[in-house]
Amino acid sequence: MEFRMLGPLDAWHDHAAIPLGDQQQRFILVVLLLNANKPVSPERITEIVWPDNPERRTLVRGYINKLRKAFDGTDALIERTATGYVLRVDEDRIDAVLFERLRAEAAQALQDNDQRRAVALLRKAVALWRGDFLEDINIDRIGGTEVIPPDEAHLDALGDLAELELVTGDHRSARDRMRRAVRLQPAHQKYTELLMRALIAGGDRVGAIKAFDAASEALADLGLEPGTVLRNLAERARRGEPASSLPTRPGGFTGRSGELGTIEAAAAGSNERRAVWISGTPGVGKTGLAVEAAHRLRHRFPDGQLLVGLNGFTPNVAPMSVSEALTQLLTELGIPPEQIPDTEGRKATLYQTQLYGTKTLVVLDNAASPEQIRPLLPEARDCFAIVTSRRMGEPDISEHVRLSPMPRDDAEALFLTLTGPRVHGRSKAVAGLVKRCGYLPVSITVAAALLRKHDRWSLEHLLGLMDDSGSWQEGTAAIHTSYQQLDDQQQRLFRLFGHLPGPDVDLIGAAALADHDVATTRKLLYDLHEVCLLEEVAPDRYQMLDSIKEFAAQEEVPADALTRLLDFYLVTLAGAVSVAHPFDRLALPSPERESPHGLSFTTEGEALTWITAERDNLMAAIRRSGSDQAWRLAALIWRHFLTLNLFEDWIEAVKYVRTDDDYSQAHVLQRLSTANDRCGRHAEALKLAEQALARWTRLGDVAGEAVTLGALAVSSLQLGLHDQALKHFEAAQAKCEECGDQRGRGHALTMLGFINEQHRHYDIALAQHNEAVEVFRKIQFRLGLAHALNNLGAIRQHLGDRDGAIPIHLEAHDIADEIGDASTASFALTNIADAHRLAGRLTEALHHHGLAAKAAAGLHDPDLNARLYRDHAATVRDGGDRAAALLLFQKSLRETTGTGNLTNQAHGELGVARMLHALERHAEAVAHWDSAEALFRELGQAEAEEVRAERAALTCDCVSGE
Repeated sequence: MEFRMLGPLDAWHDHAAIPLGDQQQRFILVVLLLNANKPVSPERITEIVWPDNPERRTLVRGYINKLRKAFDGTDALIERTATGYVLRVDEDRIDAVLFERLRAEAAQALQDNDQRRAVALLRKAVALWRGDFLEDINIDRIGGTEVIPPDEAHLDALGDLAELELVTGDHRSARDRMRRAVRLQPAHQKYTELLMRALIAGGDRVGAIKAFDAASEALADLGLEPGTVLRNLAERARRGEPASSLPTRPGGFTGRSGELGTIEAAAAGSNERRAVWISGTPGVGKTGLAVEAAHRLRHRFPDGQLLVGLNGFTPNVAPMSVSEALTQLLTELGIPPEQIPDTEGRKATLYQTQLYGTKTLVVLDNAASPEQIRPLLPEARDCFAIVTSRRMGEPDISEHVRLSPMPRDDAEALFLTLTGPRVHGRSKAVAGLVKRCGYLPVSITVAAALLRKHDRWSLEHLLGLMDDSGSWQEGTAAIHTSYQQLDDQQQRLFRLFGHLPGPDVDLIGAAALADHDVATTRKLLYDLHEVCLLEEVAPDRYQMLDSIKEFAAQEEVPADALTRLLDFYLVTLAGAVSVAHPFDRLALPSPERESPHGLSFTTEGEALTWITAERDNLMAAIRRSGSDQAWRLAALIWRHFLTLNLFEDWIEAVKYVRTDDDYSQAHVLQRLSTANDRCGRHAEALKLAEQALARWTRLGDVAGEAVTLGALAVSSLQLGLHDQALKHFEAAQAKCEECGDQRGRGHALTMLGFINEQHRHYDIALAQHNEAVEVFRKIQFRLGLAHALNNLGAIRQHLGDRDGAIPIHLEAHDIADEIGDASTASFALTNIADAHRLAGRLTEALHHHGLAAKAAAGLHDPDLNARLYRDHAATVRDGGDRAAALLLFQKSLRETTGTGNLTNQAHGELGVARMLHALERHAEAVAHWDSAEALFRELGQAEAEEVRAERAALTCDCVSGE
């Protein structure tokens, strides 16, 4: 027998409706359904259905008998027990219960990374709904406020399902679902986002813009504006341009029709993982073929065409790490830098998620090995990858194209295309030239450029020069000949490019490398570009093709040339960081170098633009030099990686740094400590900070001691060592006052307030947070102010002033949002949600939980995620959805795994224990009660005794663990 509550109340057996009697009888049935398989006394039924008429208790038995008769011949049974009436029924036959089970199973499927099963389960769940929950029943007659309608859960399930349908490529189903959801919740930004994404995926850009406009009007009525995600989607709908980082189409591309056909056939195929691996010798034209194929396939992949150079065989440049490649690809896909996770695994997950449901082409150029590109290959069925490498591909990865030197006819056609009518009719001479070029496109292109430049030369003269080079058998005759035509300055710059530590160099960097003025360097670069020995990848920025770079790197160059380039990078980076992050000046190492080409900056924007443009070169310089310059470069660029949350990338680069004195070691160890702490490795961070502090102390560097004491305190706090953290922050505050570091002093104050808050010393904490806010306002350090305001608002909440706390958190959020600190913005939003929850405004609380989760999307911050799940769980719990609250508390607890953050772990254990108890799963709850109490006791917090007392008051099996 099936009971339906998600809409009008009805019951069915063998495809026939069961008569349920009059309204009074239906009220009693609903009470039994809401307590299925649990006894409900006649007194309790009377109290619920007839709260003002206790004498009607005598009617209960009669209505029960009528229901029993209605259920004759079915598997539903109403029993009389010693404590009341029990409706015995398979709970999966009650649609409201089945709905919650299907949602829970879908959540588990997502944890198991089985998205398609999650979609199927959620579709079953939402299909159960036929209208509003018990829409023909007066809720006041079945329990009133004690009954929590699952309507909100229905809307959540619709959103979750639509999002998964988008991820799996079913944009039409997502579109239809979200149109219904948006009609119900016109100001719900997540629903509008999903609808816009579905419309854009279906090519309805006008519809997406209309959806944005409608949401903007609904939000305006509430005094709000559309968020960044909606604005970006609207801009994408207006612009209609997919992501693309393909270079321009190769000029004069000729031949390779068979290889192009193979690539196009693979792109049109239906293999599980569709990719083509192009291999071949240097200069054979692998990149040119890949780019030409990508341009020809643009119509098949309208959602984006991306290219990333992996530097697998670039001379004097380390191959790009998988993590760095994923960062570049995510950036190309439009993910804001601050939302790119730090760990390689999380980046890969986000990357693949972004590709699901899209038709995107990815070119992975110059791969070092199959291992380097495996995480970069799209898994989405409608995406495609083209890989180029000198190495052969692996059979499990792709279709393989082994690129040989060009057939003679194609090689001759390429040369004729690049030189024009000047050599027409000279077939024998042309055949000899392309043979001397080894039939390699790069060499043929250089030879053609040389002939174009010297318009007085005959083809025979060029052939003679190439014969004199004596190296045409290796296919480098044209490059050698072109090199010989350069003057001394041009040859010198050509050789220097062969030893560049990074993938490219701009005009000023080239001037520093060559020790010339800018005007002279610009002319030399133009000369080398004119004969195709250099490629201009952006205005005044140049790189050298690998096959040419190998030739250029054959001769050693004076060490002082690379020293000049590194000095330029070091001096300019020091100036850029000083302008972009002025509050870091006390903690920065001095460059200890000079460079006449060093740049200066007047605005934060100019400085950050330079750092971003040169980041790959700077990181390559760190890896390449390993010298005194390397650790200074690493320390100076640290803030850039801290801001973008890219800690693992920075840690990887620092492995190449050599430090041999206290000063250099202290700078590196201090930053390594913070990086490891932010990655959740708190114990390792603590050890590194202790090593750094010992060095600062020997040096007598008060500013260094202050910063490192703060790092020690933060890691101690994360590990639950509150007394130790308190001492470190107090020492840090004193050191900051000694060296005049007001920012550090403010940070120490707000953290001291946080610790006192944890131990319920609210008056002391309030004074410390107020002082921290005053310090940060005075020095205009906005990031610190946002943190301090968040903490101040939390104290006001603890003191009962919840409505007074909300404007404080709002100010913190606005500041964090303006400076692009998604983590702090998310903390502010979850604090606002808490204030609304504690004031009983659950709808407002849920709204802000959603905003907080959106702000934190993509951030790799386990501590933040644990807090967000825990706060959301508390609101869902207060709303009566215990099963959903349990799932959220479990997620919070999982986020603490491996981080060493005992406070988050303790709260997560307690939340899980309480929800398991509420769901009468007492045996499962025991271990969580035990862990929560033990952790709070280890932290020395009052919650330990409170948990013990709470548990002792219980009368269930939860107590058995004591």
